[in-house]
Amino acid sequence: MGRWWSPASAAVEPRSVQLLLVGVALVATSFYAGTLFGSSASPALVLPPLSRPGLPDSSRSKVADAPMFTNRVSLTYRTKPVRVPDHGVDVCPLEYNEYVPCHDAAFISSLKNLDRSRHEDLESICPPREKRLFCLVPPPNDYKIPIRWPTSRDYVWHSNVNHSHLADVKGGQNWVHEKGKLWWFPGGGTHFKHGASEYIERLGNMTTNNTGDLRSAGVVKVLDVGCGVASFSAYLLPLDIQTMSFAPKDGHENQIQFAVERGIGAMISVLATKQLPYPGNSFEMVHCSRCRVDWHENDGILLKEVDRLLRPNGYFVYSAPPAYRKDKDFPVIWKKLVNITTAMCWKLIAKHVQTAIWVKPEDESCRQKNADMKLLNICESNDNVLPSWKSPLMNCVRLNKDKSEIQKLHSRPDRLSFYFKSLEMIGVTPARFEKNNEFWKNQVHKYWSLFDVEKTSIRNVMDMNAKYGGFAAALSNDPVWIMNVVPYTMSNTLPVIYDRGLLGSYHDWCEPFSTYPRSYDLLHAFHLISHYESRNEDCLLEDIMLEMDRIIRPQGFIIIRDEKNTLLRIIDLAPKFLWDVSTHMLENEENGTELVLICRKKFWAIV
Repeated sequence: MGRWWSPASAAVEPRSVQLLLVGVALVATSFYAGTLFGSSASPALVLPPLSRPGLPDSSRSKVADAPMFTNRVSLTYRTKPVRVPDHGVDVCPLEYNEYVPCHDAAFISSLKNLDRSRHEDLESICPPREKRLFCLVPPPNDYKIPIRWPTSRDYVWHSNVNHSHLADVKGGQNWVHEKGKLWWFPGGGTHFKHGASEYIERLGNMTTNNTGDLRSAGVVKVLDVGCGVASFSAYLLPLDIQTMSFAPKDGHENQIQFAVERGIGAMISVLATKQLPYPGNSFEMVHCSRCRVDWHENDGILLKEVDRLLRPNGYFVYSAPPAYRKDKDFPVIWKKLVNITTAMCWKLIAKHVQTAIWVKPEDESCRQKNADMKLLNICESNDNVLPSWKSPLMNCVRLNKDKSEIQKLHSRPDRLSFYFKSLEMIGVTPARFEKNNEFWKNQVHKYWSLFDVEKTSIRNVMDMNAKYGGFAAALSNDPVWIMNVVPYTMSNTLPVIYDRGLLGSYHDWCEPFSTYPRSYDLLHAFHLISHYESRNEDCLLEDIMLEMDRIIRPQGFIIIRDEKNTLLRIIDLAPKFLWDVSTHMLENEENGTELVLICRKKFWAIV
């Protein structure tokens, strides 16, 4: 067992409950009885109360009884050099409880040279260091440990995402409804207000000519564009279909925050002027249901980005008014879409109710012919080699001339351990790959024993340096989803991760990730931080720790494996970030041992 470095103990772990909801009456009864969702634990630590003459006696009593700490509430910005005060990292004022640094509307609105007609203002745009906050993001008032999966698919705590606008404008489409102290998600969407299950069944019929479902149509990984609260993704899970869901931080406030609070994989992103942070040939389906993307504009450049992401024979599903309405300018838009997709040699295989479905071709002869006729631009052959990290969109399509590079993939369970050509291309031998898989199976087993919590208490997981995806593959039988992040300055292994049927994104950990605070229950940082220590003063250990703290929820775990000197510095800094730390010696990849930190974020609040 490890040794805990902690000035105070953490809150009691919530109890695991696997009951299913059967109606509003049961919700109400069970909520007050405390049996449905487990304990909604109170913060273990509180900040000293601010000057509030009207503070109720009960609150005063709660503050008096709770352990205190010395961190101060202060709107603090990053300095050069970074300074962490002796009293600990400052805590941002309560109104910054949803702070997303690189999607800060106030900062972005001050920028003059953005192409707002193409929604560049919705992309990730990070402020300079001196304009970024350097303080711990607090939880909102009455924050509770999230409801556990699978109950969280349908219900989350109202106080954790305290915004009613989406329910007001989308309640009629069954996105989300208020139910007392809960949000209820009936599973609807703009084009499937009667439920995602019926809609998914219809898509299966359309892709198989009424002979099967999406899984039998070969769909394993889906990209959901403009996903809303991600109900489409949630209802694909019974088919073992993994979905990367994204939506912008726009007028549909907090849709991604709702999604991750539900325990559904999602991130903030937008199709605007840059490529999405995913490798080419990664998805069997790209889905747009009223996603508010102008596919027909700018010579179809956004559809060419979809073409980059789709595997050969992959589907583009389009559920939007131009597919069925004959009024206004919808017929003109539809004609443009048909012209663009025809030039790319996509085949329209089905058009039913409010949905059209195209298939990307496997045979490139049609596209080459259209290119020869100047109807289509072909990308340079090396355009798909580098990671698609903040790369400009390309008004061209990529030809898969070497058919051997696009393997026919197995079903998802078999993909996890299959040796792909993409592994060979980055120099990983079959023996090394097999050893890596066995290593992570062993490590994940040890992690669970060290956590000493029920597995249902962890749902949202991020591997911050995923390499080949071995950590995620080892978790495949557990009730979690994993965001596999590959730093764009490291070996480009994200294509391997997608080949294995897993999901992930490129990123640069010198920048904050595009998600809301408290998105994850577990972060895994495997030899990540030392990679950035050679970078300049704009990318320090303290910056990465601050971002870890922002995106991990209270009582969430952070596993850090790295160089010994880096780990000793983290042990020294952890109390100032309000983390508990335990130290362990575990096996490393070379059959030796290495020091491993398991950190746990304290559950604290501003009272």
